[in-house]
Amino acid sequence: MSVEVERKFVCNADTLKTLEEIGAVCLGQRQFCDQYFDTPKFDLTLKDMWLRKRKGCWELKCPTTADKAEETSGEQSKAAAMCSRYKEITNLLEIQLRVKEVIKDICEDSKTETSPSQEEESWMSRNNLVCFAEFTTVRRSFTLEEEGVQVDLDETDFGFHVGEIEVLLPEGGDVQSALEKIERTAGKLGLTGDKCVEGKMHAYLRRNHPEHFARLLSEHIL
Repeated sequence: MSVEVERKFVCNADTLKTLEEIGAVCLGQRQFCDQYFDTPKFDLTLKDMWLRKRKGCWELKCPTTADKAEETSGEQSKAAAMCSRYKEITNLLEIQLRVKEVIKDICEDSKTETSPSQEEESWMSRNNLVCFAEFTTVRRSFTLEEEGVQVDLDETDFGFHVGEIEVLLPEGGDVQSALEKIERTAGKLGLTGDKCVEGKMHAYLRRNHPEHFARLLSEHIL
């Protein structure tokens, strides 16, 4: 299990030039389709849990608690507030157990022998999971001298653009160091302001599923 520490930023026509000027190295471009799943009552996302399927692989992003020491300093608190932190679970068995903890009213597992695809469909059906969001992203990734930092520039098929500064840590890793690296990278990119920038899912729900979006806003998830 890993922890993703990430700061989103507004990217524009000047962002590529700035990345070039600060010596960023392009790692390449790729395209992927994301599907997000939840129950019709939003049981997972109302707990800030995001179940995603990308390139045939399941991922579950869960919130991680903040280090209390980070909240004592004003500057540290500001840096932390600009970033999101999620545990990223990719082991399917662990994902299923986490989902089961949240969704109580599920049926007993079927004992009949099934193929992997049938097992997947059965698991989704038992937990009443439905796809509530699906979109394609074209991503250009860059690396900098700052160790462990990656900058992604994303463009979705619904016309949304966003940049992300990301550090991936092992669980229990030094979150404060990651925040400092992100802050230094943000400074090199000339990012200003102290308001969080909306991400792809935020924008997608706001445009396509206003009821779901409103529920998440009311629970201070978004």
